Parts: sequence; structure tokens; C-alpha cells
Amino acid sequence: MPRVTEPLSFTAAPGRLDAVLADLTGVSRSQVAGWIAGGHVAVGGQPATKASLKLRGGEALTVRPPPPPDATVAPEAVPLDVLYEDDFLIAVNKPPGMVTHPAPGVTSGTLVNALLGRMTLPEQPGAEGPDGYRPGIVHRLDRDTSGVIVVAKTVEAHARLAAAFKDRDTRKTYLAIAAGTWKADGPVNVSAPIGRHPTARQRMTVGGANPREAQTRFTPLEAHPDGHGRTLALVRAQPRTGRTHQIRVHLAHLGSPILGDPVYGRESQAIGRHALHAHFLTLPHPATGEALHLHAPAPDDLLSAWVALGGILPATLESLPSERA
Repeated sequence: MPRVTEPLSFTAAPGRLDAVLADLTGVSRSQVAGWIAGGHVAVGGQPATKASLKLRGGEALTVRPPPPPDATVAPEAVPLDVLYEDDFLIAVNKPPGMVTHPAPGVTSGTLVNALLGRMTLPEQPGAEGPDGYRPGIVHRLDRDTSGVIVVAKTVEAHARLAAAFKDRDTRKTYLAIAAGTWKADGPVNVSAPIGRHPTARQRMTVGGANPREAQTRFTPLEAHPDGHGRTLALVRAQPRTGRTHQIRVHLAHLGSPILGDPVYGRESQAIGRHALHAHFLTLPHPATGEALHLHAPAPDDLLSAWVALGGILPATLESLPSERA
């Protein structure tokens, strides 16, 4: 995306202020929202205070962007649990609490910082400054989701891995603790489109604004009553699509939000984050095309939480799931 630094003047088209300015400037709506919140946007000579302001069309818009942030993303000596590495890619067991790549307000301690501390990563077209710097990143995990994440080490590998994810040639399996009332004895297939929540803009929801197809298969590994009228379950989740917060939203939709998820459920004393782990990932190797099976063992905090809640750890927990698991 372009980096806007000079004062700009526009004539508004009808629509939301943030959407109109994003179209006019070519930057993201989130960056425009930051400008508005910082008092850098005026409508008809008056400071704008709401990104959702409805424009009728014809209003004079003035944007005075703040100085750009330091575009340097520093290499950092952060230990990483490397699951696999060759000349084309590296697979890491990302710990909970680590952000995948730099973003506004988060320019250190990310996976990208840690990787730059040990290698050179390929630049991506359009990546400019910390808020767009995602070298080698093919897919992401939420900050508090642990587990397998793959990063490309060459431009060619990035293109092929990105195509594999887009074409659904990858197979992802997550481990989660469902904390509501689990009702199914066997696998459950959820096909429910996901869009932005209409009022809580940081959340996604089934339906919502501009919903997109979302499919997830859930397989319970073990379930038991919690003594309070609920049935907890240790489940495998296999998303067929890759929507934001997909597994978290679909489990909440089933009435079984993830344990410790403050956004779609509630916090838990049993674990200090949402109990979601990227357990297995199978994908075609970008150089050979052969299936590469990656495995990040279930983390101690998730297992301890399950046992503390009275659960039993199944013997097949760390076995590669079958195609129908």
C-alpha cells in the first residue's frame, strides 16, 4: 500500500468516511481510522471524530497524515522452537502470546523479528513499514494461538506456498478445549459463513457484514461433564477454509466456545489464554511437491488445563489424524 505523508484534499463521494478515504488514498481502512482517531482528518474544515461518519457526497475532506513511523523492523535474538527447516521454508512452533508479524503498535517481539535474527527473509510486494512488513509470511496464527506456522525463505517458495493455502491444498488440524455444552458423540461438520460483527468491529460472527464461506470439521477426542450441567470436550478442529477467527467463531456458534477465550466465550482460571493449538499441518513442499507433515506437540498449559478440569488424555493425541479424523 502507498505511504501517504503530504497533506491531501479531496471531494467526498457518498459513503462511510473511512471507506471513502481508503478508496481515495489507497491505504487501509484501519490506517484511515487511526488518522481519524488522531485528529488528522477534517470534513468541511471541522475535525472528524468518527470513522463511521456518513458522507452525502461533495464534502471537502482534508487529510494531514502523521509522520510515518520508523520503518525498521529490527532482528531480535528470540529463541524459537524450530520444527523443520531447509533452503525453502522454516516451520516453527509459535508460542502463545507472540504476534506473527509487526503491526501498528507492535514492532518488536514478533515472529518476524525473531526470524530476522537468524536469517534473511524475502520481501513481499507492497510491504512498506512496520504495518505492512510481512516478509515470508504465508499464513497467520492469532497472538494467543500456539503451534505450527510456516514461513517461506525465498520469493518462489512464498508464491507456491501461498497458492497451496489459497487452493486448499493444505490440511490443518487444531486442538482445542470446548468449554460450553458439547452434544455430539462423533464428528460435526459446520458450514456457516463468517463476516465482521456489525457492532463489535474487532469480532467476527456467523453471518455479519460481507460474510464469506467457512467450513470446519470438529472431532471430539474425549468429553465429560464438568459437574455444573455442562459437557466439556477436547476436540480436533480441521478448517477447510481460512477465515479470521474461524475455529473460535464456529465453536461459539455450536454453544461450545473455546476455554479461556475472552472474545467469544470467557476467561478461565484453568488457562491464561484461549485453549487453541495448531497441532498438525500437511502441505506440498514448494520445491518437490511432496507432502510435508509438520507436528507441534500439544502444549503443557492446554494439557494441564484439560486434566485440571477432570479430562483424560487420549492415547492417540499425538498421532497424525486420518483423512476422516
